[in-house]
Amino acid sequence: MKVSKELSSVPAERTLKVIGGRWKVFVLYFLFEKPQRLSELRRLIPDVSQKVLVQQLREMEEHGIVHRRVFAEVPPRVVYSATRLGLSLKPIVGALCDWGRRHASELAAVDDTTAQATGIRKSRLNAS
Repeated sequence: MKVSKELSSVPAERTLKVIGGRWKVFVLYFLFEKPQRLSELRRLIPDVSQKVLVQQLREMEEHGIVHRRVFAEVPPRVVYSATRLGLSLKPIVGALCDWGRRHASELAAVDDTTAQATGIRKSRLNAS
């Protein structure tokens, strides 16, 4: 299988490769809620181009975390859903979101402390 040859044998690196990509976490987040049509995903993620969204969906489909179902209608209707394997990423994506919020908060605290210290130094320099 072509996909497995492209992926690392290091588990954490493999996971990051599968869910890495500017829009994959957004797509997964919305597919965790319910199956979505491409147009619905575009509406939910307005900053992504259709070309990139389709590319990311195809990659996730190749990795077995997204299922693409085509309905035999005119015009054809396509619905994307998270597979069982994809749904197993829900706690991981949640943990990544939690860590990202904590990281942003801590960096903001560091930035505030640095700004305060810089302000103190500048006021001392100006007083001299």
